[in-house]
Amino acid sequence: MKRIISTTAAPGAIGPYSQAVEANGTLYISGQVGIDPATGKMIEGGITEQTTQVLKNIRAILTAAGYTLNDVAKSTVLLSDMSDFKAMNEVYAQFYTADQPARAAFAVKGLPLGALVEIETVAVK
Repeated sequence: MKRIISTTAAPGAIGPYSQAVEANGTLYISGQVGIDPATGKMIEGGITEQTTQVLKNIRAILTAAGYTLNDVAKSTVLLSDMSDFKAMNEVYAQFYTADQPARAAFAVKGLPLGALVEIETVAVK
């Protein structure tokens, strides 16, 4: 059985997908970009600001589903420019302070809405 997760504390889906889906004790969070849920627009600033907003959005979805950052098992980070890796990593480390999840990071040609970073997340209970 699967459960669809949706919260107004994170940006709504901008396509035919769910913010997150829980199935058999695993939560799959769709890739999040730096959209401010209050305005529905990409936040201003660079990679630091966008990564911070992305992780806030992920935390909001986790909370809505009854999970925490400590439940995250795997993150996949997509960057529009790999030279942003260090700055993204510094922000990421502020959110995942212990028992960090497994992670992969890739540079991609482009991201939705001109985002600099997108992160998808898998959490388990």
